[in-house]
Amino acid sequence: MIYPENMRIAVELPEDVAMLPNPARAALEALAIAGYKTEALAHFQAARLLGLSRFEFDDFLISREIYDHAYSIEDLLHDLSDLDSLRARGLLPNL
Repeated sequence: MIYPENMRIAVELPEDVAMLPNPARAALEALAIAGYKTEALAHFQAARLLGLSRFEFDDFLISREIYDHAYSIEDLLHDLSDLDSLRARGLLPNL
């Protein structure tokens, strides 16, 4: 099945949800978060759904205390250690 690049979906919201300041955005954010957390949506897909860059989407998740797939300081330190190891073996140039 081929889908158009953009698809419009209509959703009926309960009255209490419809009274939120921006119910469409709240529903879209909930969809992106749920899709991302369950891995139904890749990081870039969830970000694109919300019209955010990769880094903006990371900030969006962190602001909502969602750290499921966050790139941590430990991840950074591990990556830096790997880079140092590759440089020491002559597989990467020293910058």
